[in-house]
Amino acid sequence: MKTQTSVNKIFLSFILTLSTLFAFSQENNNSSIAPGFTSEQFPVFPNCENLQSKKLENCFYKEVQDFVFHNFEVPQHLKQSGYTGEVKVLFEVDAKGEFKVLYVNAMDESLVTESKRVFGKFPKIKPSTYNGNPTFSKYTITIGIPLKSADQIAEEALAAAQILKPVEKPMTELDSIVYKKYNNPEFESHLNIPFSHSYYAQFDGAMNQVGSNNHTASKPYTYEEVSKYYDLKAVNESLQKKTSGWLGRKFWNENLVQIQGEDYWLALNPILDLQVGKASDIDPSTYVNTRALNFRGGLGKQINFTTTIFESQGRFAGYFNDYAESIKPSGGNPAIIPGVGIGKRFKTDAYDFPLAEANITYAPSKFFDLQLGYGRNFIGDGYRSLIEGDGASPYPYFKINTKFWKIKYTNTYMWLKDVRPDVTVEKTYATKFMANHYLSWNVSNKLNLGFFESVVWTDTNNRGFDVNFINPIIFYRTVEFTSSSKSGNALLAITSKYKWNNKVNLYGQLLIDEFSFGDIKAGDNSWRNKIGYQIGAKYFNAFKVKDLLLQVEYNHVRPYVYSHSAVITNYAHNNQSMGHQWGGNFEELVAIGRYHKGRYYADAKFTVGTRGLDFDTTEDSFNYGGNIYKSYDENRPYDKGVKVGQGNKTSIFIADIQGGYVINPMTNLKLFGSFIYRNFDPTQETAATFKQSTTWFTIGVRSDIFNMYFDY
Repeated sequence: MKTQTSVNKIFLSFILTLSTLFAFSQENNNSSIAPGFTSEQFPVFPNCENLQSKKLENCFYKEVQDFVFHNFEVPQHLKQSGYTGEVKVLFEVDAKGEFKVLYVNAMDESLVTESKRVFGKFPKIKPSTYNGNPTFSKYTITIGIPLKSADQIAEEALAAAQILKPVEKPMTELDSIVYKKYNNPEFESHLNIPFSHSYYAQFDGAMNQVGSNNHTASKPYTYEEVSKYYDLKAVNESLQKKTSGWLGRKFWNENLVQIQGEDYWLALNPILDLQVGKASDIDPSTYVNTRALNFRGGLGKQINFTTTIFESQGRFAGYFNDYAESIKPSGGNPAIIPGVGIGKRFKTDAYDFPLAEANITYAPSKFFDLQLGYGRNFIGDGYRSLIEGDGASPYPYFKINTKFWKIKYTNTYMWLKDVRPDVTVEKTYATKFMANHYLSWNVSNKLNLGFFESVVWTDTNNRGFDVNFINPIIFYRTVEFTSSSKSGNALLAITSKYKWNNKVNLYGQLLIDEFSFGDIKAGDNSWRNKIGYQIGAKYFNAFKVKDLLLQVEYNHVRPYVYSHSAVITNYAHNNQSMGHQWGGNFEELVAIGRYHKGRYYADAKFTVGTRGLDFDTTEDSFNYGGNIYKSYDENRPYDKGVKVGQGNKTSIFIADIQGGYVINPMTNLKLFGSFIYRNFDPTQETAATFKQSTTWFTIGVRSDIFNMYFDY
């Protein structure tokens, strides 16, 4: 019991240290007091009226010290034992000028009780002010026992200074650190805004006004990009709840730990995803139990960083579990959780799926920013992207953004994995590489065109990261051809967006994986014409309802798109497509509605699609072009007459409805409820493909900081 108590005290001391990272101590002999941050004016005791600056600060310290000296009563049993020691008290003077104890660290519980009693007797004083407005302020005091007044401490310090020879100048580096009131500097930083379709919808309309010279296809955005068109800080302030207590502010409005000083800021937050639900296609309940920690900050105006470490366990609806296990990696792990990563077995029928994300951004000028990260990227204005989606697991990447005139040019270099047994050597997965160029050009006030190229290659013959593809303005198709057509897999694409007006945007993508002019001219639907296209529209403030977004999108991808003759160089990572999550050989229509008002939000999404799947039976083992982890040179049933839906034609309908309440805007922590209905209807049932109808209800709290897709 004694050991447990000691552990608890150590833990509480650690919490105190975190809470007072923004406080600096000014210790003198047995007693000291320190401010939590410097504001325009300290709290004012009656004896300190008409004092300013350092004199007011010193007076405040003296008044608190003397009040404690005159009112603190050392418990009798400690007096009798001749106890000497210290009591550390973290306290607050709130915006009303009232003293509140936040935490006491002492070796004896009676000292904790006495400290709280004494601070409860402090008179109400004038609160500290910031820019002329009353505000709260935090301080720490170290109470030395035996007790001494402020004058006694000062006299002893002076006497000690006179005795010590030679007199050494005290170090004041820590004491001179300047702290400022935290004013949410992240909203103006080069930090990436976590990409969530639901959250981005809030400022999508502002980013797509006619005449705006921004580039909305390359995601995630940075706060600096969005703040030019949408006042994130003002919106955050409008959502603040009126609460005076520290716990209330942290729960509803603020980062758990937030520090701002001269040209730097830091923030630390817990991240949660706690869900429980019931699906009709699995007997036990579904659940997700995610605990994570996010740390982010900025150093000067040019450097920003963020990292999030997740620890998760969960069980999903039956269809999602089946898909996760169908793309399992080589080795003993049973699944890959789509969009997350490899899942280990947890208990008998659930998964343990850790995750980490990180990004550091350096912006040396207004023209360039460089990003080194571990995460996902997205290119497009739609719900889906055919050319670079965020449905795959995170990966290491290096990104260069160049902005000038009407141009934004994005280069992304990625390190990917192939985790199939065929390429696993000595329990090590195969490495592959991808390099992307994307040039976005605002042709006019209304029209934007984008030009995309990508190449995937592998470490064949110790090729490593091929320097031929490092040049940010090279034409990848030419380099890939000169290196041998079998050594890499190149894709081209064109994107477009037309702002009909400030309420209606039209957008599209045309993906060219491979094509033959001769075959197109022949009109015989050759398998070589591996193309896909997307057409979509967004309607902002629909039907004059503020903050209502309606969206419709059609995606059409021909068979064998994203696949390659050498499977390892397909357009994929960790057994997941880097383009559209469905792979090849499908068409899809998506209708979406999103609405938010204050902290309340609602999303509805309906998907109707047709996929051409393989039978994978003894009677029919052909490759119909839907599975991108099959070589397009093997087992093609025919070379002409190739159409979307060939093979085991499967109809899909998915309804996904969600609504809830944002608990804390700083972490996008939401209380939510969701309903998913999925109907999966193949022409022929096989061991791996069968008719399935699923209803899935879920409630929970989730920090919505990345897209989790369940529409497979």
